[in-house]
Amino acid sequence: MSVVDDLADKLAQDVIKAMDALGDEQLPEQVANVLGASSPSSEDIFRAAVRIRLAERRARNFLNEHVKTALAARKQGEAIPKAIAPGTDNEHL
Repeated sequence: MSVVDDLADKLAQDVIKAMDALGDEQLPEQVANVLGASSPSSEDIFRAAVRIRLAERRARNFLNEHVKTALAARKQGEAIPKAIAPGTDNEHL
């Protein structure tokens, strides 16, 4: 990674922590706007880092919940339920 990538990713990590602590979902957008006022390329990298980190967190939460449900089903001798991601076309199945 370049210095710009490293700095943008570190800022994204810090902003996500602050967003969680404050309950302010708009914080990443506000920080991106401040960053973009002086460095549009840094803003783009920051926005990508935030998206990637939040997407990874959602996917990890989904995985953890599915494993928890599957292990409970297995423990009770039931079939392991199919993993269906929220928001997908097969969610209603």
